[in-house]
Amino acid sequence: MTKTILVLHGPNLNMLGRREPHIYGATTLAEINEALEQRGKAAGVEVICIQSNHEGVLVDAVQTHGWTASGIIINPGALTHYGLSLRDALAMVSAPIIEVHLSNVYQREAFRHTSVVAPIARGQITGLGWRGYLLALEWLLAEL
Repeated sequence: MTKTILVLHGPNLNMLGRREPHIYGATTLAEINEALEQRGKAAGVEVICIQSNHEGVLVDAVQTHGWTASGIIINPGALTHYGLSLRDALAMVSAPIIEVHLSNVYQREAFRHTSVVAPIARGQITGLGWRGYLLALEWLLAEL
Protein backbone atom coordinates (compact mmCIF):
# COMPACT_ATOMS: atom_id res chain seq x y z
CA MET A 1 0.00 0.00 0.00
CA THR A 2 1.39 3.39 -1.00
CA LYS A 3 2.06 5.80 1.83
CA THR A 4 0.41 9.21 1.55
CA ILE A 5 1.16 12.70 2.74
CA LEU A 6 -1.81 15.06 3.01
CA VAL A 7 -1.11 18.71 2.21
CA LEU A 8 -3.75 21.23 3.23
CA HIS A 9 -3.79 24.85 2.09
CA GLY A 10 -6.19 27.25 3.78
CA PRO A 11 -8.01 30.40 2.65
CA ASN A 12 -6.53 32.68 0.00
CA LEU A 13 -3.58 30.41 -0.76
CA ASN A 14 -5.16 29.76 -4.17
CA MET A 15 -4.14 33.36 -4.94
CA LEU A 16 -0.41 32.78 -4.48
CA GLY A 17 1.63 34.38 -7.23
CA ARG A 18 -0.84 37.26 -7.41
CA ARG A 19 -1.50 37.94 -3.74
CA GLU A 20 0.97 40.36 -2.18
CA PRO A 21 4.04 38.88 -3.90
CA HIS A 22 6.31 41.08 -1.76
CA ILE A 23 5.13 39.00 1.23
CA TYR A 24 4.18 35.62 -0.23
CA GLY A 25 6.43 35.45 -3.32
CA ALA A 26 5.67 34.85 -6.99
CA THR A 27 5.36 31.05 -6.85
CA THR A 28 1.83 29.83 -7.49
CA LEU A 29 -0.02 27.19 -5.50
CA ALA A 30 -0.02 24.95 -8.58
CA GLU A 31 3.78 25.19 -8.71
CA ILE A 32 4.08 24.35 -5.00
CA ASN A 33 1.77 21.36 -5.38
CA GLU A 34 3.66 20.13 -8.45
CA ALA A 35 6.99 20.32 -6.59
CA LEU A 36 5.53 18.41 -3.63
CA GLU A 37 3.91 15.76 -5.83
CA GLN A 38 7.11 15.24 -7.84
CA ARG A 39 9.26 14.92 -4.71
CA GLY A 40 6.75 12.51 -3.22
CA LYS A 41 6.66 10.45 -6.40
CA ALA A 42 10.46 10.23 -6.39
CA ALA A 43 10.27 8.87 -2.84
CA GLY A 44 7.44 6.45 -3.64
CA VAL A 45 4.88 8.43 -1.66
CA GLU A 46 1.58 9.84 -2.88
CA VAL A 47 1.07 13.51 -2.04
CA ILE A 48 -2.56 14.65 -1.86
CA CYS A 49 -2.93 18.44 -2.06
CA ILE A 50 -6.18 20.16 -1.11
CA GLN A 51 -6.90 23.90 -0.94
CA SER A 52 -10.08 25.50 0.26
CA ASN A 53 -11.33 28.86 1.38
CA HIS A 54 -13.86 26.99 3.56
CA GLU A 55 -12.90 25.42 6.87
CA GLY A 56 -15.42 22.60 6.57
CA VAL A 57 -13.86 21.36 3.33
CA LEU A 58 -10.49 21.09 5.08
CA VAL A 59 -12.11 19.31 8.05
CA ASP A 60 -13.70 16.86 5.59
CA ALA A 61 -10.29 16.29 3.98
CA VAL A 62 -8.74 15.46 7.36
CA GLN A 63 -11.61 13.10 8.16
CA THR A 64 -11.27 11.42 4.75
CA HIS A 65 -7.49 11.18 4.37
CA GLY A 66 -6.03 11.90 7.82
CA TRP A 67 -6.64 8.44 9.27
CA THR A 68 -4.44 6.74 6.67
CA ALA A 69 -1.96 9.54 5.94
CA SER A 70 1.63 9.04 7.02
CA GLY A 71 1.90 12.77 7.65
CA ILE A 72 0.11 16.07 7.22
CA ILE A 73 1.53 19.38 6.03
CA ILE A 74 -0.80 22.30 6.67
CA ASN A 75 -0.74 25.99 5.93
CA PRO A 76 -4.01 26.99 7.56
CA GLY A 77 -3.83 30.58 6.34
CA ALA A 78 -6.15 32.78 8.39
CA LEU A 79 -7.59 29.63 10.01
CA THR A 80 -4.30 29.48 11.92
CA HIS A 81 -5.70 31.92 14.44
CA TYR A 82 -9.29 30.76 14.89
CA GLY A 83 -9.92 27.49 13.00
CA LEU A 84 -10.92 25.42 16.01
CA SER A 85 -12.92 22.82 14.09
CA LEU A 86 -9.92 22.28 11.80
CA ARG A 87 -7.62 22.04 14.82
CA ASP A 88 -9.94 19.50 16.45
CA ALA A 89 -10.06 17.39 13.27
CA LEU A 90 -6.26 17.39 13.09
CA ALA A 91 -6.02 16.40 16.77
CA MET A 92 -8.14 13.30 16.09
CA VAL A 93 -5.62 11.67 13.76
CA SER A 94 -2.28 10.18 14.71
CA ALA A 95 -0.27 11.37 11.69
CA PRO A 96 2.51 13.84 12.49
CA ILE A 97 1.57 17.39 11.51
CA ILE A 98 3.92 20.09 10.25
CA GLU A 99 2.54 23.63 10.13
CA VAL A 100 3.94 25.81 7.34
CA HIS A 101 3.70 29.55 6.73
CA LEU A 102 5.28 31.29 3.76
CA SER A 103 6.01 34.50 5.63
CA ASN A 104 7.53 34.87 9.07
CA VAL A 105 4.30 35.39 10.97
CA TYR A 106 6.25 36.54 14.04
CA GLN A 107 7.56 39.58 12.15
CA ARG A 108 4.03 40.62 11.20
CA GLU A 109 0.92 41.83 13.00
CA ALA A 110 0.44 40.59 16.57
CA PHE A 111 -2.73 38.64 15.74
CA ARG A 112 -0.65 36.39 13.45
CA HIS A 113 1.54 35.26 16.35
CA THR A 114 -1.09 32.91 17.78
CA SER A 115 -1.72 29.52 16.19
CA VAL A 116 -4.40 27.09 17.32
CA VAL A 117 -2.62 24.39 15.27
CA ALA A 118 0.89 24.80 16.74
CA PRO A 119 0.15 22.98 20.04
CA ILE A 120 -0.79 19.79 18.16
CA ALA A 121 1.84 20.07 15.42
CA ARG A 122 5.16 18.24 15.57
CA GLY A 123 6.82 21.37 14.20
CA GLN A 124 6.33 24.69 12.49
CA ILE A 125 8.20 26.21 9.54
CA THR A 126 7.75 29.95 8.97
CA GLY A 127 9.30 32.57 6.76
CA LEU A 128 11.06 30.32 4.24
CA GLY A 129 8.60 30.89 1.40
CA TRP A 130 7.38 27.99 -0.74
CA ARG A 131 10.48 25.98 0.13
CA GLY A 132 9.09 25.56 3.65
CA TYR A 133 6.61 23.05 2.21
CA LEU A 134 9.46 21.02 0.72
CA LEU A 135 11.36 21.11 4.00
CA ALA A 136 8.26 19.82 5.78
CA LEU A 137 7.93 17.03 3.21
CA GLU A 138 11.61 16.08 3.58
CA TRP A 139 11.19 15.80 7.34
CA LEU A 140 8.10 13.61 6.96
CA LEU A 141 9.86 11.41 4.39
CA ALA A 142 12.78 10.96 6.77
CA GLU A 143 10.35 9.95 9.53
CA LEU A 144 8.79 7.26 7.32
